[in-house]
Amino acid sequence: MSQSLGRALQILVSLGEGERSLDQLATELGVHKTTVLRLLRTMEAERFVRRDEAHRYRLGSRLFALADVAREQHVVRDVAAPHLRQLNQKTGQTVHLAAWENGEVVYIDKLDSVRSVRMYSQVGVPAALHCTAVGKVLLAAQPKRQREALLASMDYRAYTPNTITDADHLRDELAITSERGWAQDKAEHESFINCIGAPVKDHDGRIVGAVSVSVPDVLLNYDQVLELLPDLLATTKAITADYN
Repeated sequence: MSQSLGRALQILVSLGEGERSLDQLATELGVHKTTVLRLLRTMEAERFVRRDEAHRYRLGSRLFALADVAREQHVVRDVAAPHLRQLNQKTGQTVHLAAWENGEVVYIDKLDSVRSVRMYSQVGVPAALHCTAVGKVLLAAQPKRQREALLASMDYRAYTPNTITDADHLRDELAITSERGWAQDKAEHESFINCIGAPVKDHDGRIVGAVSVSVPDVLLNYDQVLELLPDLLATTKAITADYN
């Protein structure tokens, strides 16, 4: 661990015990005040800490937001786990669970195909918003203002000849996704992979996750992947029921 990162984490642990002054933090870390101040300024700019009028430091709002996300993802993953295993065993294909995190879609669970073919996706790694099924499901679920801001600022990288590369086309795709209740990735992210994804909802109807089934075209073509849609929707319905 880098020295600066280690000290920043020590600061967070200290502030978790209560407010501190600059002098107190410097004493606890055993370093000069200028070193601590440099770290605090960076952490304050990112809202990990906040400073009051008396120049005392407390934990910042960014941590509370991250804690809420972590708690929600933990719950969704735990509830979904047995249903994902059942879907994986029934279809024999790769199954993903993803969640929204700070403007990104992140894989929070993955069960590999029982076949020898493996996908490159990894737990903890963001999924492309514009060309993955889970990305489309969760992007479509965002409030219109936030969704439009993302559509305007997104890097529409063309991963394959089928990748959506402009905001208008993606906006239409998201509207279709919302209307029918599931999304497709028709060889848009990887040229040899077709994928379908559907949402998981909480008791208020808010989408808190997305499940997908991904299949190499050497095993099933796109139309055959669509035949797995009833299994996928049954899985997300079961997860939603248990989540509530």
